[in-house]
Amino acid sequence: MNNQEYAKYVKEVTPAKSLWLNMLKAFVIGGIICTIAQFILNYLISMDFSKEDAAGILNIILIGFAVIFTGLGYYSKLGNFAGAGTLVPITGFANSIASATIEYKKEGYVFGVGCKIFTIAGPVILYGIVSSWFAGLIYYIVNYVI
Repeated sequence: MNNQEYAKYVKEVTPAKSLWLNMLKAFVIGGIICTIAQFILNYLISMDFSKEDAAGILNIILIGFAVIFTGLGYYSKLGNFAGAGTLVPITGFANSIASATIEYKKEGYVFGVGCKIFTIAGPVILYGIVSSWFAGLIYYIVNYVI
């Protein structure tokens, strides 16, 4: 099979997806997740928590729900439906760590979970740190050197 035949085969077996429908589903599901989070935040603030404390509690709640839904297999189904809409930063990050943990648990806690837990999340952490370092450097140069 040459490259042209292979490309034709891939085009035949790849399901066609509507870009606009995918964007709509991502927007709606991501919006629902964020709206639920806002309701929880407002409720916590109404219970006399400070905004900072309420935000911390909200993060714990969102991480907990994402991990539970990942463990039950619901988060991947939602991700297949909504695509990028489930990548709301805190829940998507929790899902990436929990799914790697669940997947590699059978290999043991040291060489499975311990070595593979940050397989997906590791690049996010690395590039987040590097980009924040560069942003801080640019901020320093603009505000203190120039």
